Amino acid sequence: MRIGALAHRSGVSERLLRYYEQQGLLAPSRSGNGYREYTEDDLATVARIRALLASGLSTTLIAKALPCLAGTPDRLAPTCPVLVADLRAERARLDTQMAALATSATLLDEVLSREVGP
Repeated sequence: MRIGALAHRSGVSERLLRYYEQQGLLAPSRSGNGYREYTEDDLATVARIRALLASGLSTTLIAKALPCLAGTPDRLAPTCPVLVADLRAERARLDTQMAALATSATLLDEVLSREVGP
């Protein structure tokens, strides 16, 4: 299938599909006239990419993770030990960010509790 069909079926814009290719997340074949040709496997890969992006992973980590993932887009299972370590490190990074955001929210709540009325 061509890029327009993949975009329609996946719900992802053609521009974003090209970006995924630039990032090494997709590798479509090329027809004789240079058009990108995608397969059903590419459609499943796009769904995996979207799920991983929604979980907060960077495209760099996703490129590393894709070959190590098995399953459907809603149930991804790591099959490479090194990926598990990378995902644990990413989880720790997210925990740090969430703690910082919680501190910021608490500070804002304190400021708002001292709000001066009109």
